[in-house]
Amino acid sequence: MSAGRTVAVFGASGHTGRFVVAELRARGFVPLLVGRDAAKLRAVAAGLPGAQERQGPGPGPEGWVRVASVGEPGSLDRAFAGADAVVNCAGPFAETAAPVIEAALRAGIPYVDVAAEIEANLDTFARFEEPARAAGVAVVPAMAFFGGLGDLLVTAATESAGWTAVDEAHIAYGLSGWHPTAGTRDAGAVSRQRRGGRRVRYADGRLEYRDDAAPATKWDFPEPMGTRAVIGEFSMADIVTVPTHLAVPEVRTYMTVEAARDLAAPDTPAPVAVDEHGRSAQTFVVDVVVRSGGVERRATARGQDIYAVSAPLAVEAVRRVTEGRVKGAGVLSAGAAFDAADFLGALSAHVSVELGRQGGREV
Repeated sequence: MSAGRTVAVFGASGHTGRFVVAELRARGFVPLLVGRDAAKLRAVAAGLPGAQERQGPGPGPEGWVRVASVGEPGSLDRAFAGADAVVNCAGPFAETAAPVIEAALRAGIPYVDVAAEIEANLDTFARFEEPARAAGVAVVPAMAFFGGLGDLLVTAATESAGWTAVDEAHIAYGLSGWHPTAGTRDAGAVSRQRRGGRRVRYADGRLEYRDDAAPATKWDFPEPMGTRAVIGEFSMADIVTVPTHLAVPEVRTYMTVEAARDLAAPDTPAPVAVDEHGRSAQTFVVDVVVRSGGVERRATARGQDIYAVSAPLAVEAVRRVTEGRVKGAGVLSAGAAFDAADFLGALSAHVSVELGRQGGREV
């Protein structure tokens, strides 16, 4: 059960980190707010339900706060002491993932992150598979809107057909708009630098780095979104997570043109809360098609605010790994770590999922 379990959240004062902390509290976990800025962490802690009743190293919200940085491994060890798991919400993950995973392995506790950076996720799979397996620890990267949700939908659609392999997996993102956080912009800059400005796609069973423009096409989303112009091969963490456990030579991703323009524009403002949960007005549809031998299976997810929905994804993963409901140790994507259909069902308060919908094809 969640009650009483302690979860360290690295980057707890960031935009997504605050959603994760709130979701942990709502589910009965005890959060440890970890980061570099004590004042910001205290401000987050003070606003949590039950803060004044919390007893820990100090009275009230002080008991939740632990200051640490990736440049000081000892500070991470002290911050994670006594925790049952850690969630890393601090990007760029090219800088934070490795030291936080190393600290989690030293502590012998599961690690979950919300990384959308393709290269950072590749690094995690390549570098930590053997150490995590040897330590008997589950490391679950990209457990967020990008990477986690798409992987779960692809996996659920594939398993519903009884397949173990598919010819193609298509993941189309229909966002009403995209107001990126500062963290998203920083992570994107790091990824572009690592790629030398090139774009990346997954085709013929491997990653390809290309200098040409991404293709323009259209996608037939479910109503009320309908047919929309999209950028093809708008690659996100799904092209890393899906092929780690599913035999598939083609993973193609798409993004609505309006959302891509918002992301690219330097003056697009950060998201603004419009409800009591702190969510923005942004809505999304993730439409997935898997194909095998000319037969198709589909899965669709709808919800509000891509940053906010990363919190229940990450926290549900934490709940399952701390309860031992994870398919082994090592570095595991969402679809490899969990029962995909059951996991998606557990998100029903946050994401509406439909399996088997017709339509949804590239047009």
